Amino acid sequence: MDPQTLVLFAVTSASVSLIPGPNMLYAMSLGLRHGPRRSMAGGAGMALALGLMALVSALGLGALVSTSVVAFSVLKWLGVAYLIWLGISAWRAPVGAIAPGAPGSDEARPGRLFRRGLLVTFSNPKAMVFLTALFPQFLDPHRPLVAQLTALVLVMMVLEFASIMLYASGGARLSSALARAGTARLVNRVTGGLMIGAGGLLALARRV
Repeated sequence: MDPQTLVLFAVTSASVSLIPGPNMLYAMSLGLRHGPRRSMAGGAGMALALGLMALVSALGLGALVSTSVVAFSVLKWLGVAYLIWLGISAWRAPVGAIAPGAPGSDEARPGRLFRRGLLVTFSNPKAMVFLTALFPQFLDPHRPLVAQLTALVLVMMVLEFASIMLYASGGARLSSALARAGTARLVNRVTGGLMIGAGGLLALARRV
């Protein structure tokens, strides 16, 4: 693959990843509630889901979501409901359940955070529509497509994970500041609000 094309894709992918959206608001909520280290599991789930969605889009299945009002709407509203449910659960959680790194909590288990990260990203059909439009701009039909797709997807996943951890670290710093101020319960409120806000952003998503 042409190095210049790969660099241009990396810059484009990084710029898009850093824009606040459902993934990044959820990443910040992970940092608030679980701290950066445990947030890595959720971040890995989101990055993997994005990579899988990119492959699906490259196979042409993303065009179904792009053109079908029903498919897009079903996926979107399932995602909205899931994010809002996560937000309400966080809002109502006991104060002791939100301490970053708290041991023994089911909420903090890496497998659970990983699965939730997968679901959050999979539930955003706008991402698949975007990827369906993005990838053809960087693929050379005269070169092996598998090698090109592999390089692009890996670069995108690494940059997505880096952006997620940046937001999660910001959330963790905010959590520490709130805890020092004696407002531990507010961490629940901010965490829940971020997730509900992510659901709101997803509700506003359109196919084009």
